[in-house]
Amino acid sequence: MLGPRRAAAGVSESDRGGSRRERLLASALWGFARSGYHETSVDDIVARARTSKTAFYDHFASKEACLAALLEEQGGALMNAVQAAAQGGRDHRERLRRGIAEFVRRCDQDADLGWVLLVRSVGLSSQIEAQRLSLQSRFASLVAAEQRLSDDGPSDSAAQTFAWAVVGAVGEVSRQLLRSGADAGAAAAVLGQIFAP
Repeated sequence: MLGPRRAAAGVSESDRGGSRRERLLASALWGFARSGYHETSVDDIVARARTSKTAFYDHFASKEACLAALLEEQGGALMNAVQAAAQGGRDHRERLRRGIAEFVRRCDQDADLGWVLLVRSVGLSSQIEAQRLSLQSRFASLVAAEQRLSDDGPSDSAAQTFAWAVVGAVGEVSRQLLRSGADAGAAAAVLGQIFAP
């Protein structure tokens, strides 16, 4: 079964030092990325986090609620990083290239998050799809805002269409990089040339 390229023994020592909730989320991320959502049980999550089922249910109503929290927090942090990287650009093209590169780089470097966000969580439930769409919409809004600053000043509809094309392409390329292990930097550069020449 395809899964993250980076092997790990479980939740790291630094993760064990965090709060119970952080340990549970780290354990869930690890399990969902490597084995998949359905194959990772709450028992697996609590064993790896070195805590109890009672602790799990103190924080999350269900395994699905745990995944939703994971996507909200980790996906939100990813979008914050994309936005911060883009802000360092001199103009709208460089900001777009930097944002794209940051998304691709982060999904490559944190392969567990990449696998859960782009592969393992797809189509699981309406709640999880809503969470994924929220993250994609945030990314699209960032792209559309930059596109509106372009020289030709596209209409709002054109900027939105362009933005969703970027989000779709960047997501698919990142997904393929996770599977193939190809050079993320080179792929990000090509995406930048295509969307922000």
